[in-house]
Amino acid sequence: MEKRPNSFIRVLSVIWRGADGVRKVLHLTLMLIIFFVFMGAMSAGTQILPSRAALDVAPAGFLVEQYEGSAVDRAQQRLTGDLPLQTRVQDVVDALEYAQSDSRIDAVHLDLSGLAGGGLSKLQRIADAMIDFRSSGKLIIASGDFYSQAGYYLAAHADEVYLHPEGLVYLPGYGSFRTYYKDAIDFLRIDWNIFRVGTHKTFVEPYTRMDMSPEARESIDNLTAQLWDMYQTDVVYARELDEGAIDAYANGLVEHVTEAGGDLATAALESNLVDKLLTRIELRERLIELVGESDEREDDYAYTGMYEYLNQMRLMNGGDVRERNVAVIVAAGDITFGSQAPGTIGAESTSDLLRRARNDDSVAAVVLRVDSPGGSAFASEIIAHEVEELRRAGKPVVVSMSSVAASGGYWISAGADKIIASPATITGSIGIFAMVPTYQRSLDALGISVDGTGTTIWSGELRADREMSPHARELFQILIEDGYQDFITRVARERGMELEEVDTIGQGRVWTGVDALENGLVDELGSLDDAIRVAGDLANLSPGTYGTKYIEIELSAMEQFLVDLFEVSSNFGISGESVRARPSRLEQMAERFEDFLDPLTRFDDPKGVYAHCMCVLE
Repeated sequence: MEKRPNSFIRVLSVIWRGADGVRKVLHLTLMLIIFFVFMGAMSAGTQILPSRAALDVAPAGFLVEQYEGSAVDRAQQRLTGDLPLQTRVQDVVDALEYAQSDSRIDAVHLDLSGLAGGGLSKLQRIADAMIDFRSSGKLIIASGDFYSQAGYYLAAHADEVYLHPEGLVYLPGYGSFRTYYKDAIDFLRIDWNIFRVGTHKTFVEPYTRMDMSPEARESIDNLTAQLWDMYQTDVVYARELDEGAIDAYANGLVEHVTEAGGDLATAALESNLVDKLLTRIELRERLIELVGESDEREDDYAYTGMYEYLNQMRLMNGGDVRERNVAVIVAAGDITFGSQAPGTIGAESTSDLLRRARNDDSVAAVVLRVDSPGGSAFASEIIAHEVEELRRAGKPVVVSMSSVAASGGYWISAGADKIIASPATITGSIGIFAMVPTYQRSLDALGISVDGTGTTIWSGELRADREMSPHARELFQILIEDGYQDFITRVARERGMELEEVDTIGQGRVWTGVDALENGLVDELGSLDDAIRVAGDLANLSPGTYGTKYIEIELSAMEQFLVDLFEVSSNFGISGESVRARPSRLEQMAERFEDFLDPLTRFDDPKGVYAHCMCVLE
């Protein structure tokens, strides 16, 4: 009997020692993680650059104003190899600006093989930064195994343009092609109830017809013709080509390739689109000739990557925030409800950024950088109210339009003190629609019916498995017409225009920045830098006395820790990246079906009313 307490104590002692051991292991693990995070952060920020090097700029995927997804998600995706291919325009512009006055950077190597696309206004902004860099007397060398249309635009603004002997320059021009589903919808016996205001509000067309309407074709023809003219004008001037050379190359590609003996690269060379055909070995030799050989890599030129360079330069320069600032808030992506990650405009998250600017005593004015085709009409109105509050607080608001600021994107822009667009901006699309699908006929074909009873005519209404009633249709049409009146009334009030005038240029029509200026929808044409300057002027800030403060979604301490952990793991070679096979036919079909259902899964307006434009052209 006396041994029991001792046995019990020994058991507790074993449990305690085990728990204490686990605690020590976890503590050690945590300390190691913190150590690696610290060392990784230090190594990332203290990279030693060669005294003479090239800056390697290799934009990948699509050019964007803002990366999609939260910082934590992006860091995790980088670790697993699932990161979407995107390049932020501001990063390229900043890198070129830093390198222009950096004595260690002798030249820029612009590798454009991976650039898939980007709105013309984004390309023009980078091209302007390239022109500024070249004014320093330093060279920009452009190279590519393959030049997309976007890639070639940037290449044309370089000092030397090289193409791989097995490569090509592909210039398809601008166009808009959509998949139409009406026959499939009829075959599946789905009733897609459509409500819209605007003769040119074409978002809903794929669900109501099998081809492009004359109104849609008129709008798209106007947009594409203007964008293609701008593209050609810029490239012809940059490359000193004969007028019409780009159009002749694009439309006569078969003839050019035939004359070149079937060689696509030679066809580009003979059309003076590139300066020389170089293999990768020959390209490296040219770059070694310019900046010298690397001390670390045999038979390679001395260079630093853009992101490593940016990390160091931003750490050394500490940003441009001063006692008085113009705040820049990026609103990019579809407009939806709630708090959204960057790359999507959330009614709550974007409003919060605008409130932070309003309550920040160091912010004298705000530039709202808009790159959005719109979305929820309700969410657009919530954000527009926050813009109004900024102005009531005495802080001027200037909207800077990127590639697209249409429909809901224009809704949130209309209330600014000034609107500045790029000539290539796509804007307008002042119109409203709603889409409510029901599939009761599909169920009927399967021998399934729905029945029931309720206390009012609205009981059981708006169910996807019941036909939409006449009174529901009437209510939706009233909502849509009221929403359109709200939209054009806001534009008329804020832009100092007559209601009938706004209605005339509204009706869902889309315009380039040039057209929008003529129609009174924007105040002037210019860049983001122009918008910051105008905002400073409106706030009575003297040039050179104020800074630029980017207001972005802030990370919690835990989120920042996870970002650092994922990035350090990636830097140390810890990765879950695997080779991803090309999507199968079945997967491609599934993606098409997902696009078909997109309005159901992506939009969340509580009234089902949307101001959205399918007008992104690249």
